[in-house]
Amino acid sequence: MTGQETSSPLILVLEDEPDIARIICSALSGYGFRSEHLRTGRELLARAHQTSPDLVIVDLGLPDMDGMQVVRELQDGSPCAVLILTGRNDLTDRVLGLELGADDYIVKPFEPRELVARVRSILRRYTRAAAPDAPGDAAPPERTVARFGNWQFDTGRHSLVHTDGSETSLSSAEAALLLTLVRRPNKILSREQLLGERDVDPFDRSIDVRISRLRRKLGDDPHSPKLIKTVYGAGYLFAAQVGWE
Repeated sequence: MTGQETSSPLILVLEDEPDIARIICSALSGYGFRSEHLRTGRELLARAHQTSPDLVIVDLGLPDMDGMQVVRELQDGSPCAVLILTGRNDLTDRVLGLELGADDYIVKPFEPRELVARVRSILRRYTRAAAPDAPGDAAPPERTVARFGNWQFDTGRHSLVHTDGSETSLSSAEAALLLTLVRRPNKILSREQLLGERDVDPFDRSIDVRISRLRRKLGDDPHSPKLIKTVYGAGYLFAAQVGWE
């Protein structure tokens, strides 16, 4: 394995159909991604814990457990980006997948080039979230803990600690979103800025789902939020003073 291969993103593919898995891994390899194929949810969860992948592609119909449970356990134990690739085309499954922390949802049959494009889009969001948007927006690199209100956000561990000592874990998607917000407090950020994408589909509600989920974890009243405020027609605003250490 060359240095370039080692540094390329690692994607774990959870798919119980070998032929479909070969198509996925071949497409990813053709665009420079490393990939590993796992057939069961338990194998995937164990491997994710060992390798800390950049992204996991999850099929929902598995021989040992439901794919939604895999997504839930991934975000609880080994947070990472998640793309659901499944034959289920039900709106309830789509919403539940996003609620559990998935970044995207594709229904089979799929076009391999579209799958790669979606993977690139997801990874680009995380890369942009991890980099400062402007010279004055980010804390110095060595400062990885943000303090605001009654909370302490450890950006490296994806965890929130309340002043009462209780700790709340965040999924990768939630941590990336919160990192973007705390780096630019008291500024209106559009849905495009929060997703790290241009030309976001106006019907794409994934960012709104993540905001809702993040509000719940921060104890921010969804009906009258004080911390993450909705600016109608413009985006969202993180209304807090943020200190870094």
